[in-house]
Amino acid sequence: MDTVTGPLQLPQQQKTWKLPPLILHPFSDANGPTKLLESSRASLMLQGLLPSGEFTNFELEQKLLEGRLCELRMLFYLGRDLGRWIEQCMEVVNRDEELRSAGVKTQSFATMLVEDPPDNVREKLKAWGVADYKAIFSRALGLNSIFMEVPDRSLLASEFIRNYYRYADHMFACSQQMATFTEIRSRNFQFDLFASGEYTRMLEREWETGSGE
Repeated sequence: MDTVTGPLQLPQQQKTWKLPPLILHPFSDANGPTKLLESSRASLMLQGLLPSGEFTNFELEQKLLEGRLCELRMLFYLGRDLGRWIEQCMEVVNRDEELRSAGVKTQSFATMLVEDPPDNVREKLKAWGVADYKAIFSRALGLNSIFMEVPDRSLLASEFIRNYYRYADHMFACSQQMATFTEIRSRNFQFDLFASGEYTRMLEREWETGSGE
């Protein structure tokens, strides 16, 4: 992998940069929770861990695929938010000669986000019930590395949908190998994490405070 390994080598090791906030938008699908639950049960039935009842293997397979496709869509939209944030971070890099000359690239921020997010971001994800953020973020970015829009069901092979997460893992690994980049650490780069509604409310409070001065 063409990577400059180790922490970012800067003349001022204690220097920190403030990055734009990472804002995640909710992806609402009225049938999403039901599809995910049915997909999980169908997977257990196909493995013989639960009785299949009146369902045929074909019906169970379709329920499994519908749930996996729902997961894929959710990750895709998450990856869109992550990609937008990385683009904003690169705007910071492009304005800073020190960062540009150090070899900080999009892959640098993707690696930090997956491997070494700031403590405040990690704690907030934990509070939201997100335990395996590493897999979720990397797969979301992997899917966005090849899809501009959520692909239509008819364009995807059943084998891909069934094992999309394995493909997404390899997509992310491949995208990270497309350029030589410097690995960075969260001790040098700080940012906050917000849900879109939460961030909007925070801005509204700031505007109200400002208008009262």
